[in-house]
Amino acid sequence: MIWHHSRLGDVLTLQRGHDLPNAQRQDGDIPVVSSSGVTGYHNEPKASAPGVVTGRYGTLGEVFYIEQDYWPLNTALYVTDFKGNHPRFIAYFLRNILRNYKSDKAAVPGVNRNVLHEMKVRFPDTLVQDRIANILSAYDDLIENNRRRIQLLEQAAWLLYKEWFVHLRFPGHEHVKIKNGVSEGWEKKHLSELVNTQYGFTETASDEPVGPKFLRGTDINKNSYIDWSTVPYCPEDKLDFNKYALKLGDILVIRMADPGKVAIVEKDIKAVFASYLVRLTCKEGITIPPLYLFYVLSGDLYQGFIASASGGSTRKSASAKLLTEFSLVVPPPFLLTLFVEQVSSLRQQIGVLLDQDAILRSARDLLLPRLMNGKVVV
Repeated sequence: MIWHHSRLGDVLTLQRGHDLPNAQRQDGDIPVVSSSGVTGYHNEPKASAPGVVTGRYGTLGEVFYIEQDYWPLNTALYVTDFKGNHPRFIAYFLRNILRNYKSDKAAVPGVNRNVLHEMKVRFPDTLVQDRIANILSAYDDLIENNRRRIQLLEQAAWLLYKEWFVHLRFPGHEHVKIKNGVSEGWEKKHLSELVNTQYGFTETASDEPVGPKFLRGTDINKNSYIDWSTVPYCPEDKLDFNKYALKLGDILVIRMADPGKVAIVEKDIKAVFASYLVRLTCKEGITIPPLYLFYVLSGDLYQGFIASASGGSTRKSASAKLLTEFSLVVPPPFLLTLFVEQVSSLRQQIGVLLDQDAILRSARDLLLPRLMNGKVVV
C-alpha cells in the first residue's frame, strides 16, 4: 500500500461552474448542479460524467458525485481532470479535505480553487483508492436506495390524497351527490377559523449541539418530510423553550423567501422553530387531523394562492394573516379517519427510512477520515 504526498492540484483540477439563469433553461433530464446539489434540469450538459461538484461559497464541505452528464452552476466548483485517479474516491477525498476547511472570508465563507490546488495532501495509490471507494459507496448506495423508497412512499400518499380529495373518487363516492363541486356532507371552511398562528424564534442556528433542534425554512423547503438528522441547533441562553417548543402534529409554513412551503412534525423530538416559519395549530374544539391539513396546504390550490398573493421587492414574503386567508373543503370525520390511517402508515415507513439514513451517514462520516489518513487498513 503506497501513499503519496503532493499538492491537491497534482491530484485533480477544479474549475468554476457555468452560468445558467432559470429563464434560459430548457426542459430536459440533464441535472443542473449548484453548491447545494441538484437544483434543476436542462436539455444539454456542460460537463461529462462521472462528475464531482462542491460549493464555491456558503456552506462548505458538501461534495456531490454525479453519475450522468450534467451542468455545474457558477456557484460551484467541479473536477475537470481526475488525473488518473478513481473518480468516486476523489469525491470522498475532496469531502474529507473540505469538511474542516476554513475560509479567510469571514462574511461570506468560500473556497478559491487556486488556494485549494496548493493545499498539501496525502493520497493513496489507485488500488487503495478503489477499495476505499467501494467501502464508502456501499453506505451511499444504501442511502440512495432508501431515498428512492421514500419517493415511492411519498408518491403513494399523494396519489391517495388526490384520488380522494381532488378527483373526489373516495370510498363510497358513487352514492354521494356533488353540488357546486362539493360532495354532499362536506363543509367549506376558512383556514383562519380552524387554526391559530405563531411566529418563530429569532436566533442564529449552530451546528454544535448547544440546545434543542432549530427548524428553519431551509430544512423544509425541498421535501414533504423533516429530516431531523440534518437540522441544526438553537442556543438556549435567550430561548423561551416552552413558547417555541414543537409538538407532534404542528404544521409549519414558510413566510419568507419560499412562502407557503409546508411541513408537519411527525417525530417526538426536542425542537423549536425559527422566525421565518409560522406555526399552525388547530383551535380548541377543532378535530380536523393535522395530516389532512398538511396535504391540503401542500397541494396546488394553496401553493398557487400563496404564490399569487405574496410579494416583496427583493424576495417574496407572507404574513401569518395572509397564510390563513384560504378556504378549503373538509370531508366528514369517517373519511378523514380512514385517510389518516392509510397515509400515517406510509409516512411512518418514511420516518423509519430517514432514521436508517441518519445511522448510515453517521457511520460513513466516522469511517471517512480514518480511511483517508490510513488508520483503517484496506
